Amino acid sequence: MHLEVPCADTDLLETGLLDSLQLVDLLLLIEEEFGRRISLEAIELDDLRSLTRLAELVCTSAQPTSGRARTPDLRPSPVRPARADA
Repeated sequence: MHLEVPCADTDLLETGLLDSLQLVDLLLLIEEEFGRRISLEAIELDDLRSLTRLAELVCTSAQPTSGRARTPDLRPSPVRPARADA
């Protein structure tokens, strides 16, 4: 999934950068990439609105999945600003 956002605090849902299906895909990618399971009980809609909030969610509430031995790097990836001419 490739997504360019102006800043890490951009509301991904309100701006239409992500729809509900893309949001589910993103959560699955996070679980696969970091080897962490995000508890559905731990998720609130506001936690999914921005890259900043998603990173906080992963760091605070994700549980390691079985079968993955590596320690995940939970630092958020750098966000590339959107091009001004786009």
